[in-house]
Amino acid sequence: MSLLGFWRRHYRDIPRIRYIIMVASRYGFGHIVEQMGLQRFVSFGRRVFTFRKYPQPDRRRSAPERLRVVFEELGPSFIKLGQVLACRSDMLPTEYAQELCKLTDSVNPFPFAKVKEIVEKELDAPISRVFAEFDPRPEAAASIAQVHRARLTDGTEVMVKVQRPDIDRIIDRDISILRGLAELIEAYIPEMAVYNPPGIVEEFARTITRELDFFVESSNAVQLRNNFEESPILYVPRVFPHLTSRRVLVIEKLDGIRIDEYERIVQAGFDRREISQKGAAAYFQMIFQDGFFHGDPHPGNIFVLPDGRLGVVDFGIMGRVTDENMEYFADTIVALVNRDFNSLVQQYMNLGFVSDEIVDIERFQRDLREDLAELFEPYYGMTVKQIDFGGYVDRLTQLSLRHGLKMPQNLYVVNKTLVTLEGILRQLDPDLDFIEVAKPHVSRLIRRKKDPLRALRSAQKSAEDFYDVFSHFPRQLQAGFRKFMRGDVQIKLRHEELDRLIRDIDRSSNRLSFSVITAAIIVGSSIIIHSGQGTTMFGLPIGFIGYVIAALFGVWLLIGILRSGQL
Repeated sequence: MSLLGFWRRHYRDIPRIRYIIMVASRYGFGHIVEQMGLQRFVSFGRRVFTFRKYPQPDRRRSAPERLRVVFEELGPSFIKLGQVLACRSDMLPTEYAQELCKLTDSVNPFPFAKVKEIVEKELDAPISRVFAEFDPRPEAAASIAQVHRARLTDGTEVMVKVQRPDIDRIIDRDISILRGLAELIEAYIPEMAVYNPPGIVEEFARTITRELDFFVESSNAVQLRNNFEESPILYVPRVFPHLTSRRVLVIEKLDGIRIDEYERIVQAGFDRREISQKGAAAYFQMIFQDGFFHGDPHPGNIFVLPDGRLGVVDFGIMGRVTDENMEYFADTIVALVNRDFNSLVQQYMNLGFVSDEIVDIERFQRDLREDLAELFEPYYGMTVKQIDFGGYVDRLTQLSLRHGLKMPQNLYVVNKTLVTLEGILRQLDPDLDFIEVAKPHVSRLIRRKKDPLRALRSAQKSAEDFYDVFSHFPRQLQAGFRKFMRGDVQIKLRHEELDRLIRDIDRSSNRLSFSVITAAIIVGSSIIIHSGQGTTMFGLPIGFIGYVIAALFGVWLLIGILRSGQL
């Protein structure tokens, strides 16, 4: 996308774009704004005094810290974007991803009068008719919604989640702007294109759109509750569908102890080791057995209930694992156990990690196999306590970036969920053997993979797929040939560095033109002064005014050159 195209698409959003630019520049990211050419959206004075490569107020903060503060200052959409990025260490350097994990989603609540208006409109009834009690003070206020305690007319204690006013309109606007910015980054900052900015925005858009629809969250809670019906380890609260709308969700209140309140857990008579094992077992069942799991296991969403079970809340972010994924998981685990790195490379390809753009697939497989062996070999023979999981994840991320591996979205949610959960449960029980708890579920997965009937069904499906491809091939070939004969076949070529070259030439020619104009003003002023004519303006000689204008132009040109870092 060109800057002109960005302007045409977002001219109504200029105030918001200008605010985003100013916040980013204030915290030391003005050089990125300049590379994208967006400094034109702000006034000259602000450009001179705001766009500095090293902003004075934030020298004590690292770049990752400044990025986190930028997201917090820009509001709900960017906070959620930062949380998505925090889960994708392949898209950002590790230190940035770790810093974005600190993003807080706690904001000032909106007034109860507005809460009442939204609830009554969505439920089509006065609030006093639906609830016997409704606490006007929110239990929690986040960027998307806030939660209130309430009691139904039958005495049931519930939590009412109410969406913020106009939040969908605000987020839609910001997503549109982010799409445009992502395209500009890809076009004007080639070194960042490897992180696929448009893909990041689309993933964020999918995530936030699901969170904005409480019908989706209600459906997620019902499905997870059905999967753990009568479970001795996990309890999922009841949802009240007749009191649920797109913007209001009413769910059973859980009375329990937050999983990170360790002293209270012990004082209540619970064994921390047992609680941690229950948490691991519940999530392994979700991922390796049910294929549907709670994707946001932070401490505020997990509770220890009075009967010893764990309870979970907040079902806006959920993950799914397909049957095909589970089969590949089983093959991957077997390959790791057997140190079969050839098979491991093949499973990476089966899971969709490998881009279709790779040309020399044999060389790619050889290089990846060698790097995987170098990565995993040191861990064989280690106990779980000896493994530095942070270092392991960092090395795996660097390997992925080096080979251009792109983990599919659903598998990223799996990875993020397990890493987050492992950190929480290790605080409960430092001796927790995550792998030991996973063994029964992994064994079941491998047995299911080897089930003859399952293999037969898989072969039957493959045969059906082959038949579909074979039967449709003549028709597709004919359609392609007709397009070729009509001249509809197009070949698109794109030079990777051409856009940057054009931009640099354009900038250089502008500076040259500016220099010529400045020199012409100096020469003209000199001629006027030496001619001895006393023409004045505002009481000053015309020649002197020309010198002042030329000096200002020269300083402006010098500032531009110094800011670019190219003398």
